[in-house]
Amino acid sequence: MNARAIAMHILMQVARRGSFPDVLLDIYFKEHPELDSRDRALVTELVYGVLRWQGRLDWIIDQQIEIKPDNVDLTVRVILRLAVYQLLFLDRIPAAAAVHEAVELTKASQPKHVVRFVNGVLRTISRKSKTLKKADPGGSEEHRLAILYSYPIWLVQRWLIRLGSEETGSFCQASNQIPPTTVRVNTLKTTVPAMVASFKDLGFLVEPGKFVPEALHLRSIRTDLSSLDQYEGGKFQVQDEASQLIAHLLQPQPGERILDACAGLGAKSTHLAQLMENQGEIIALDKQGWKLTRLSENAQRLAVSCIEPVEMDVLELEPDEKEHSYERILLDAPCTGLGVIRRNPDIKWKVKQKDFRRLHLVQKKLLAKLAPLLKPGGVLLYATCTVSEEENEETVHDFLAEHPEYQLESARPYLPPGSVDVVNRSGAVQTWPQRHGTDGFFAARLRRIT
Repeated sequence: MNARAIAMHILMQVARRGSFPDVLLDIYFKEHPELDSRDRALVTELVYGVLRWQGRLDWIIDQQIEIKPDNVDLTVRVILRLAVYQLLFLDRIPAAAAVHEAVELTKASQPKHVVRFVNGVLRTISRKSKTLKKADPGGSEEHRLAILYSYPIWLVQRWLIRLGSEETGSFCQASNQIPPTTVRVNTLKTTVPAMVASFKDLGFLVEPGKFVPEALHLRSIRTDLSSLDQYEGGKFQVQDEASQLIAHLLQPQPGERILDACAGLGAKSTHLAQLMENQGEIIALDKQGWKLTRLSENAQRLAVSCIEPVEMDVLELEPDEKEHSYERILLDAPCTGLGVIRRNPDIKWKVKQKDFRRLHLVQKKLLAKLAPLLKPGGVLLYATCTVSEEENEETVHDFLAEHPEYQLESARPYLPPGSVDVVNRSGAVQTWPQRHGTDGFFAARLRRIT
């Protein structure tokens, strides 16, 4: 199976089942070890590129067909998206090769008249490629931005209300960029200067983080970072700089007992352990056991021994269970993920308008479950990787209204030097890709005062 066929299969599973492209890529690469690094890079580029630009690709396709867009079969639609992405966005792939491969993919499942249809549409787009690359959709501002930057129009409408036209465009554009590779130096095993020198020896361009002292941005990477001896030796963890701010904001201290309520794969758990000098106890909860398995493997690689993984849904905690048990609690809450679209472009096609209210209610339930577990004087850090007010400011506002024993603290005194720019007017952290060059994260320090 060649690179385009694998990309096609992955895109179909994303379109039909809402599967996660990163998980599918990992599975397919393991199933096809014969793929060299260039083929793997091409598959990844095709999958994420098509998902990133799906809206614009569909608009271009629909301009060139003489049937109703809804009458185009999903398989044919995905084949066309894949080919048009190559024709308009990848200069290194010959147009004839992109068209030929699409026709061959169509022959595998479609009748002859559909094969002719695909061939004709793609040849027309290929001839007009220079014009189509620069085509301005016109129309209303929300329509123009939605097509120009490839987003659902209802999402653009939301951002226009909050951000205005200019910054909405900047946000959409920044969220379409391929993000830099950012790592967190594991100071339990090495130092930042030592890792800078090590990366430079590998031929990488290395830039220091803007907000976090142990963050490094890597460029000119031509290898899988997980294959490096430095990675296997636990000297670094791949983690966006906005995500790295979260552990610093919680300010964990050696010897404390901390709860990471939705630990996931453990990037933040292991960062907390690093800042605690691996002294104390971190209870890492997650309801998905496979994530905790990965967390444990990661902790072992990073020489972290103070994390205890526990498979449990926070909402299943009994009301009085372990009351006043923790000095600090981190809730990295489930959310729409609109702050990490540049890493997960499929999010913008999966999120629904009803999700904001639904997740807001889930977040409030999680906070209410966790509130009794914190010792008086302790800190509960509420964090998301989204930029919606319902899931961020409104969730915190409602929690404080229902829990007078808590108050919101300004993040400013607790962040690394030079991070003041990420603090909003209410004192919470809010990062934006267009403003800070990071993922979009929100975090609020909630102090228990009684």
